[in-house]
Amino acid sequence: MDLLTPLDSLCRIIIRAREAEAQVPAADPDEDPDNVDDFDDEGGEALSVLEDELNDVEDELRAALDDLADDQLAETLALAWVGRGTYDASEWDEAFAEASENDAESAIDELLDMPLLGSHLEAGLTAFDYSCDGVGQLD
Repeated sequence: MDLLTPLDSLCRIIIRAREAEAQVPAADPDEDPDNVDDFDDEGGEALSVLEDELNDVEDELRAALDDLADDQLAETLALAWVGRGTYDASEWDEAFAEASENDAESAIDELLDMPLLGSHLEAGLTAFDYSCDGVGQLD
């Protein structure tokens, strides 16, 4: 399979997806929702720096996906499905056809809602003998 999307673009998406995954704070089941420390001086919820950074990374990831052409976005979604195991590499045509049925916004939302998106995309690339090793590095 020849990629429609430049490998460096896919690798940047993988990096951004991993950054977003790394910044998701773990939920604390013992956290008291009525804790007054969670609010600012005016009674509104205070934003943490982590939440601000997470929003920036998510915005960058959404922008990178939004910059893809429709066929590239379908390819990215199909690669994530192959990497996740929804489809086997031998079922590429079927995966790509199904991914192509989604409109751009739906495809982007599905990708952004996918846990471990970076790992799934990387596994999808590996299934077709592509790798991000050395991409973007000066040799």
